[in-house]
Order: sequence, then structure tokens, then C-alpha cells
Amino acid sequence: MRQRAHRVWVIVLSFLAAYLLAIVPFPEWAMNYRPEWVPMVLIYWVMALPYRVGIGSAWVAGIMLDILEGSVLGLNSVSLVIIAYVTLSLHQRLRMFSSIQQSGLVLALVGLNLVLCHWLQIMTTQSVNVNLMFLMSALTSAAIWPSLFYLLRQIRRRFAVR
Repeated sequence: MRQRAHRVWVIVLSFLAAYLLAIVPFPEWAMNYRPEWVPMVLIYWVMALPYRVGIGSAWVAGIMLDILEGSVLGLNSVSLVIIAYVTLSLHQRLRMFSSIQQSGLVLALVGLNLVLCHWLQIMTTQSVNVNLMFLMSALTSAAIWPSLFYLLRQIRRRFAVR
């Protein structure tokens, strides 16, 4: 029982690290290139442990991200739930993909996340930016995906998270 509780904290701590990385201050010119840490960590855990991390976890992760970013409550939750659903439906195939193929899917999923969040911000009149530079963070997320995947997999194996 004690080890099981310890294993859950590995997942929680990885999300906390992603939240910290999501709010690290960047220069104004680099804000569009900031990787989307929370969606990437969510994709990894849904892919690795679909019976433990799923749509409910995505909803909670999105609410926490909304609170941290100060955005409309539920904005990130909707997009993270959609990402979790797609990842859940493809998790067995994703495990068989090479890291380049996984990066391509991460590019698509994070891009979908960014487009949904941007669209919802426009609908709630938080943003009227019509520039597509916000999609550059999907490229940086896809570029660092192999390293993040390897790091999280080593952590999962080290602490025997199942």
C-alpha cells in the first residue's frame, strides 16, 4: 500500500514540474516558442498508463492550468480532455511508433490544443490576435518530445510506476 501511494506521487510530481515549466518567465520575443509542457506530460502518462491517467485527470490538469494562467475556467480543460481522448483511443498504436512518428503526433495534438485554446479565447473575447505564431510552440514541443519521453520513461521505470 505504501509503495502504491509513492508511485502515484511520481505522476503528480511530473505534472507539478510541468506546471512550473509552464509558468517560467520567458522574454516577450520567445513566448510563442514556449513548449507546451502540461499537454506533453499528459500525452505521455495517458499513453503509458491509460488505466490510471485518463479523461478525468486531463480535466483536473486543465483546471489547474487555467488557475495558473489566470484564464477562463475550463478553457484548457476542454482542450486537454480532447487530447486525452485522442491519446486514449490511439495509445496502443502510439507505443509502437518510433520517436519521430510520436513527435509528429505530438505536433498534431499540441497544435490542436493550441488552436482550441486560441479559438475559445476568441469566443470569450480574451484575445483577438489573428497571428498564427502561437502555433510555433507546437513545433518546439514536437522537437523536445523524444527527450521528454525518454526522461519520463526512465522515471517511470526507476520508480516502477504501474
